[in-house]
Amino acid sequence: MPNEAGALPLQPAANLVRGNPSAIGIPSFIAGAVGLGLVDTGWIEPAATGAAIPVIVTATSLGLLIAAVWAAALGQSAPASLFAVFSGFFGSYAAFVLGLGHNWYNIPADQVTRTTELWLICWLVTVVVLTVALLRLPSSFTLLLGLVDVALLLLLLGTINTNAALTHAGGYFVFAVVAVATYLYVGILFAETGGKGFPLGKPIISG
Repeated sequence: MPNEAGALPLQPAANLVRGNPSAIGIPSFIAGAVGLGLVDTGWIEPAATGAAIPVIVTATSLGLLIAAVWAAALGQSAPASLFAVFSGFFGSYAAFVLGLGHNWYNIPADQVTRTTELWLICWLVTVVVLTVALLRLPSSFTLLLGLVDVALLLLLLGTINTNAALTHAGGYFVFAVVAVATYLYVGILFAETGGKGFPLGKPIISG
């Protein structure tokens, strides 16, 4: 019916966005996590810690950002938050490594370790909060985030104590994260291609 001005009322615009943002977000995450795992386990020499940056900048951080925007457009706030947090994590890692390597931030050499600790603490706190906030998601996501928490804690302890064994252990936990993410990704693509997805587990908190 026309309104008092004689114009037809506006109808809400249909949301034309479709699809599953995880189909982009998770493989982007996997690629960057593999790179970080190889660096942290010592597969790359310490002088070449920037070796993973090309993958992290051009694929991981960007892919996760696209997935976050996509999820937000679908009204999926929790996945959007998850993807945005890890886009920030990988993006800040690239800025951190490149910045230290080129002395962009004028950080004194004797404060580099302390700066690394600061970066790790910031992200450990953020991901722990994210883990708790998403306990209503299926338990496979809680497992993934919990493994990230452990990896970051080990990397932090390795940095504080100048202990390569702890740092390498953190890297191996990163590969455990990759394994869980791969399980999620394959299950999602099975479902997206007409098959049956993998069980994701019951949420730790429900109701």
